[in-house]
Amino acid sequence: MANHATNNRIRSMVGNILVYLPGIVVMVSSVVKLAVVPGVVHQMATMGFTGGRYALVAILELVSAGLFLYPRSRSFGLLLLSAFLGGAICAHVQIAEMPKTVGPAILLTLAWSGTWLRHPEVFWSWKKTHAAS
Repeated sequence: MANHATNNRIRSMVGNILVYLPGIVVMVSSVVKLAVVPGVVHQMATMGFTGGRYALVAILELVSAGLFLYPRSRSFGLLLLSAFLGGAICAHVQIAEMPKTVGPAILLTLAWSGTWLRHPEVFWSWKKTHAAS
């Protein structure tokens, strides 16, 4: 019984790390965009994100990360964060920057893995149901 409690505590702790790490990275990325760091502005401009689009991306990034980091809105935040990071991967593919797709893919993997460790019910549809025969 104590072993099960220890496993749950470890699972929860690792899950927290895997949730907060990508959440904080994405939040910092949005703050850097909102701070209008020249290198970031240039990189975003090469992908076609200038002016209002640039600001919208930064705000969507901030909202996605914030909703994901807040436990009560985590499931909705995970969906938004997934869409956002999927879009980042797609944007890098569009301009032939394949190596730069690795970062968003890793963050996405960490976010889903951490959410699964903290909230295993997130994959409720994967559970096999066996009807009594």
